[in-house]
Amino acid sequence: MRKLIVSAAAAALLASGSVAFAAVKHTTGTVKTYDGTAMSLVLDDGSTFTLPQTFKDPGLKAGEKVRVSWDMSGKNKVAESVKIEK
Repeated sequence: MRKLIVSAAAAALLASGSVAFAAVKHTTGTVKTYDGTAMSLVLDDGSTFTLPQTFKDPGLKAGEKVRVSWDMSGKNKVAESVKIEK
């Protein structure tokens, strides 16, 4: 019985830890380049994001301050949303 409880507790702990790693991250910066054809966004700090095909351009241009919500997909940072900061 004890082994079952310990095993269940360990499994629950491991499962909750993996959910934490899936959290969306946020980055704020200034647009260096935006390429709507290649679906990519580069910030002035060198952060590079892949944009989804469903991305709707809010009027991005170089020098614009933005907040990017993103997640990792393999080795790529994939933007979930890009909002212009005022």
